[in-house]
Formats: sequence, structure tokens, C-alpha cells
Amino acid sequence: MYLNGQQLTSNLHYQDHLDASIPVQVYYQNLHKDIGFIEIYSPQFVQINHTFYNRKTHVFLSRPGY
Repeated sequence: MYLNGQQLTSNLHYQDHLDASIPVQVYYQNLHKDIGFIEIYSPQFVQINHTFYNRKTHVFLSRPGY
């Protein structure tokens, strides 16, 4: 179970959110950029709402129940 606001840091976190359809919020330099469901991910990128986000430059937070 993931806490609201918990940061996703490993491939397991991304896979869990993909499998369970748990929403993810995306931040870039402390600014909200997007919220949605993970469509695909790789070690470098995460696709949410048809947009690719770099895992090294963006922060991804779990938003269960959103």
C-alpha cells in the first residue's frame, strides 16, 4: 500500500501503480505538471496522459484515491 504523496523511486513502484491503476502526480522543479495513470515506463521515462516525463528531472508522487 502506498501513502498519499509517497515518492515513486523504483521500477517496482511504477509497476505497482501501473498494475493497480493508482494515479500519479508529476512535479518539475516543485511545480505541478500533470496527474494521471501510468501508461508505460522505462528506466528513463514515464508516460502519463500521452506525455513522456524524464525520471531524472521530474518527481512522481502516489495519489491513491484521487
